[in-house]
Amino acid sequence: MVSVLARPGSNILLPRPDYPQYEARASFNHLEVRHFDLLPEKGWEVDLDVVEALADHNTAAIVIINPSNPCGNVFTYQHFEKIAKTAKKLGIFVISDEVYGHLTFGNNPFVPMGSFSSTVPVITLGSISKTWIVPGWKLGWIVKNDPKGIFDKTGIVDSIKNYLDITTDPATFIQGAIPQIFERTKETFFSNIIGIMKEAADIVYEMIKEIPCLTCPHKPQGSMVVLVKLNLSTLEGIDDDIQFCLKLAKEESVIVLPGVTVGLKNWLRITFAVELPILEDGLQRIKAFYQRHAKKQ
Repeated sequence: MVSVLARPGSNILLPRPDYPQYEARASFNHLEVRHFDLLPEKGWEVDLDVVEALADHNTAAIVIINPSNPCGNVFTYQHFEKIAKTAKKLGIFVISDEVYGHLTFGNNPFVPMGSFSSTVPVITLGSISKTWIVPGWKLGWIVKNDPKGIFDKTGIVDSIKNYLDITTDPATFIQGAIPQIFERTKETFFSNIIGIMKEAADIVYEMIKEIPCLTCPHKPQGSMVVLVKLNLSTLEGIDDDIQFCLKLAKEESVIVLPGVTVGLKNWLRITFAVELPILEDGLQRIKAFYQRHAKKQ
């Protein structure tokens, strides 16, 4: 999708923190990236003032990821309404990454960005690998939400089709399985997964409270990940998030992602898409790691 927008001088607005694949793809296609901030103190909402300041006549689109990877938040209907109105004002369309759309378990229900297509045209991205929990099944979909036909009039739909014609396709057995998966999956499949993810999110949120060097600004409400703030002032001999993650992996065999890789230095991205006993053990190991490296009073 990003490749289709790459024309000389154009730019795209990406969230910070974000999913790094967008920035990598934009860089590969010589598309300028401009980052707007997500605000942890406001449940990782979009800083719309920054969005307005960043956009210009060369801005093609804004990317919204909901539920969020890497933040674990779910945007409210009211916030989406503000995003749609801002995009309309700026004359740009919205690319809505909703690959975790079926994985929400907090107070905010999932709202498709396409619900606001009467205000601004929306391209929605989905994926079978997350919705049906089949990692490695690289098959997704692109949906246009455009009642006014702007994508057709401007040639964007034709450009997407032409680009897809020259890209590699998923394995044939995956394509063959899709109709059965779509038609025969029962609702209990999704409700069971959501129940497991909710329990895992509860465990992460509560156990992080017991680790003084970590702060979780908001309980995860969707996806499979959460961002936590790393408080270096509580630690001896650890200078940044990369060093923390390297030492943690070496000493405790626990892998978490340094926040700098998703655009936020001295934060950590933790996934809770693991079996619950393993999740608890991993968090206990992080706690033990903290205790070993805690700054002496």
